[in-house]
Amino acid sequence: MRTELAAAEALALILGETAPLAPESVDVRAAQGRVLAEAVVATRRIPPADNSAMDGYAVRRADLAAASRERPVALRVAFEIAAGAAPQQSLHAGEAARIFTGAAIPPGADAVVRQEDVEREGESVRIPLEPRPRENVRDAGEDIEPGQLVLEPGTAIGPAHAGMLAALGRSVVAVHQRPRVALLSSGDELVEPDGDVAGGRIVSSNSYTLAAQCREVGADPVYLGIARDTPEALEERFRAGLRADVVVSSAGVSVGDHDHVRGVLAKLGCELRFWGVRIKPGFPLAFGRLGQSGALVFGLPGNPVSAMVTFEEFVRPALRRMAGHRSLFRPLVRARLAERLAKKPGRLHFVRVVLEHQGGEIVAKSAGNQSSGALLPMLRGHGLLVFPAEASELAAGEVASVQVLDPAFLDAPQPGF
Repeated sequence: MRTELAAAEALALILGETAPLAPESVDVRAAQGRVLAEAVVATRRIPPADNSAMDGYAVRRADLAAASRERPVALRVAFEIAAGAAPQQSLHAGEAARIFTGAAIPPGADAVVRQEDVEREGESVRIPLEPRPRENVRDAGEDIEPGQLVLEPGTAIGPAHAGMLAALGRSVVAVHQRPRVALLSSGDELVEPDGDVAGGRIVSSNSYTLAAQCREVGADPVYLGIARDTPEALEERFRAGLRADVVVSSAGVSVGDHDHVRGVLAKLGCELRFWGVRIKPGFPLAFGRLGQSGALVFGLPGNPVSAMVTFEEFVRPALRRMAGHRSLFRPLVRARLAERLAKKPGRLHFVRVVLEHQGGEIVAKSAGNQSSGALLPMLRGHGLLVFPAEASELAAGEVASVQVLDPAFLDAPQPGF
């Protein structure tokens, strides 16, 4: 087992052990946010036939070559075509066809004149202009042709993808399975939220934050409860989660007298790949695997912020890869520091920061107490500023990278048009 890895080394080792989960078939209406596990190739043309982009009149441009506002051309309205109805006849010289949006263009017509641009007089229509070639006509196959690759594997399904799948006649699609994540907290001091906190006990908040982080990334959390600080209790809880894709425990991975997680995992056949990552918060992070192809196992620190940060930096990318995503990481922005930051060199720090838009740039300032037990700055902050391991100081006014955790920060207050 390796110890005290750099963050990049630890992440590379984790992702080297991680592969997308097998596909499953789901209803397209339930596929929002899922990741395609198949290539989607068109088997039909979209639109299937030339059709009108407007309510108006299908015409032959040759009949309107001399049309002008001063001398409009009158055409006989020979028939009408509603959307969804195939034309039953062709358009001949001197004729127009009343047509509605989406209706198929009749043979002989080569343009559509909007109804706003004409004057209807009984069985004829007066047209004061010559339309451009194919004006207001959607050509058959202008969007999709049969045999065209429309969606690639690894595409995250959004609203437009769902609509396209439906248009292609697909009601079921193959997507990667959602990772199942077994969550376990350990410690004699922990109680559930409605438990008695007298005598120094504390609420097991990590189980709630980690479950929410799992759901946010599209994984399904399975709560295993709180294990007491005995090897027997830990083993019982861990065994209950061995059928999950990922097992995540918080606390008990350090080297204290009551930290039994590492020993229990070894008994269960988990080979730890590393223990300890040179980051702050979150140094006592453990990672391993149950057998050659069993669940990935993460032992996170017990402090609330350490647990959240190590999940963000190491568990979340693995879950996204399991779910089939191609991009695994949070959005990065460059932000100018509003204040000086300092630390001892040697560990990569993730600094909780508040972000603001100021004068066309993003400004970052500390969200407050950077203690690994202080959850409020994590709540108030918009992201994690990456303070490089070798650096001891970032000066006020310097530009640094920030991982954006709060997607609301990227929302715009104005529409942009």
